[in-house]
Amino acid sequence: MAIELNDELLELERAAWAEIQAGTLSVGTAEAVLAAVAAHAEATGQDRLAVEMELKRRVRHPEG
Repeated sequence: MAIELNDELLELERAAWAEIQAGTLSVGTAEAVLAAVAAHAEATGQDRLAVEMELKRRVRHPEG
């Protein structure tokens, strides 16, 4: 089953990834991503962990 993601999730994860790479990840950014992942997973009936893993893969390893 393909994991569905939306633009909001992708933008939040891109912001978090940029902060991680800069060494400036804030608790607020991390919490926003986790909350959005959980809400999206619940709303779409997808597994939260699968959504989070696919989100990270698409943002951090787009070539894969």
